[in-house]
Amino acid sequence: MPSPDASVDFLIVGAGFSGLVTAERLSNAGFRCVVVDKRPHLGGNAYDRVDAAGVLVHEYGPHYFRTNSPRIVEYLGKFTDWQDADYKIKSYTDGRYWSFPINLHTYEEIVGHAATTEEFEAWIEQHRVPVDEPRNSEELILSKVGRELYHRFYEGYTLKQWQRHPRDLDTSVCGRVPIRTNRDDRYLSESFQALPKKGYTAMFEQMLEASPGVELHLGVDFDEACRRWRHRHLIFTGPVDEYFQRRYGALPYRSLSFEHESFTADQLRAREPVSGKPGFWQPAVQVNYPSADVPYTRIVEIKHVTGQKIDTSTIIREYPRNWTPGEEPFYPVPADDAKTAYRRYADLAAAEENVSFIGRLATYRYYNMDQVTGMALAEADRLIARYSPAPHA
Repeated sequence: MPSPDASVDFLIVGAGFSGLVTAERLSNAGFRCVVVDKRPHLGGNAYDRVDAAGVLVHEYGPHYFRTNSPRIVEYLGKFTDWQDADYKIKSYTDGRYWSFPINLHTYEEIVGHAATTEEFEAWIEQHRVPVDEPRNSEELILSKVGRELYHRFYEGYTLKQWQRHPRDLDTSVCGRVPIRTNRDDRYLSESFQALPKKGYTAMFEQMLEASPGVELHLGVDFDEACRRWRHRHLIFTGPVDEYFQRRYGALPYRSLSFEHESFTADQLRAREPVSGKPGFWQPAVQVNYPSADVPYTRIVEIKHVTGQKIDTSTIIREYPRNWTPGEEPFYPVPADDAKTAYRRYADLAAAEENVSFIGRLATYRYYNMDQVTGMALAEADRLIARYSPAPHA
């Protein structure tokens, strides 16, 4: 293991998916790496832990792993067994729970009787607003299902989450959520949907165990790391504008705050008429709250999908927040003005000869975990080819 304040091959800033995957690949190719993170734990936003109630919780909002890539499953599967996960969510508005994403069950709840796919498709055709080429999230949803379902499920939620109207956001924002006319009520459509069996933190710990040339330092920020370790190449996974000391101003981000609440077995038994399931507080892993009079966007009860057998449970209410420099940014803003602002930083990043920018914040893209993993693997392959032969192979 390299000692602090020594020269290393790669200095990696960020101990989430991007940083740890590249570190594992580079280490096993014979390179010495230091990984730093300003937080006191590894895993980035995917960090999970067992709370005081004994419940395994996702600290920074739910991380629903899914992918269509067998390569990604095989790679991560070296460090974890998988717990099959059936991600089902609801939307709570107008005083009731609705099946969501929109599917045939949702339509039946609206009309109050059993229906067929053909009937629902005819209803959609009657209500949708024809838009040949949707330019934003509002036009996209109106073109797919019409105003009634748009207002009920999308408009208020999106306004709370992004503090921007759907007409001012890229089609990818609302387009991430599938719309179906059959009875498939899964939240996601990817072929592989699962969670690391013992949690993300345990998976990352195994990844480090399999990385003999990696040293991890927590509670160390970017500036301190650059002072302490000389390096041949930097891998940066933080906010790209922060790297350049916000030369062109801060990029827009959204932040979040989280409110945890745990419940005893007796409290959960009293809640069964609502949850419909013994041992749970709500009827699904996630319930969306699109109404403007509710300050949070969703409540997550991750125990629905972790496979954990325990009498207690914990819910987490998620509150979107305006981001200001110094706070933790969670989401790049997928809007035209933000993309224009990012392009100036992208040009600066492209000119950095010995720096790699990977991950959601460093590339200012709303990537999923499997996409970030694939990006990290590809960048590691590129760096291995560039710097081989490795000095410690």
